[in-house]
Amino acid sequence: MTSSRAAESWFGFYNIRKPPGPTSHDIVYKVRKLLPRRTKVGHAGTLDPFADGVLVVCVGPATRLADRVQDGAKRYLAQVTLGQTSTTDDTEGVVTPTPGAVAPGLDAVQAALRAFVGEIQQAPPAHSAVWIDGRRAYELARKGEQVEMAPRGVTIHSLAVVRYEYPLLELDVACGSGTYIRSLARDLGAALGVGGYCTALTRTAVGQFTIAQAVTLDELDLARDLQPPLLAVADLPRAVLRDEQAADLLLGRFVRPQQALPPADEAIAVDGNGRLLALGGIRYDGVFQPSKVFAKKE
Repeated sequence: MTSSRAAESWFGFYNIRKPPGPTSHDIVYKVRKLLPRRTKVGHAGTLDPFADGVLVVCVGPATRLADRVQDGAKRYLAQVTLGQTSTTDDTEGVVTPTPGAVAPGLDAVQAALRAFVGEIQQAPPAHSAVWIDGRRAYELARKGEQVEMAPRGVTIHSLAVVRYEYPLLELDVACGSGTYIRSLARDLGAALGVGGYCTALTRTAVGQFTIAQAVTLDELDLARDLQPPLLAVADLPRAVLRDEQAADLLLGRFVRPQQALPPADEAIAVDGNGRLLALGGIRYDGVFQPSKVFAKKE
């Protein structure tokens, strides 16, 4: 059901449980169709079509907070098939059995996993949305062009074996932004000498957005399920402003909060009702300097 509320009144996030199949943009499109025209809608971190789980959809001014959500910690439940490789490192590519592959024992798997915990260098899949000379890597790969993916630094906080019955290995992965689980599956298989690729992937958390609270598109109630924008900035210092200060802030002016706050590169400003007004910083003299103002002067 679409909403009759004005486009300007929608500000927050939807925690959508994406099913396998549709793209992240497909989900955004369907949510946009439910909202008033001209309502801005985006997402905070792509899920591959074959994957399911948490997709955070940003609505209204919250689209300007997408980078903060996307930079948050992620958690996945990943199924890796060992003894085979895939041209896309997932189920959508051409799968090739590894000749002479011998099933590694659980101890060998756990030993190999330890090398992937911490700050590591990881090459994204050739079939990914990474830009190479102004073009997406997957566009080049689909045309049969040789794609050299430069390794980049990523952080994997923890890796735990949930279940292992060769060739299937199920992992609980906690990681930072930019980590490709498909690459992890590929590299783990290579480290074990048998090859591997990701055959199922569920994102169970993005920051404070968890799969336990996620709703499907069929279940989505626009008013009930809209999550407050403060979820994206809950870790930042909070400057509470009086009504007249809030009015000045909405005009782009610097303001001095009611309470003394130490200098901070990032902070938020809220009104007396806890409504998010702006993202900015606290200067050395205690003044709040806005960088992104979300609310409009009424």
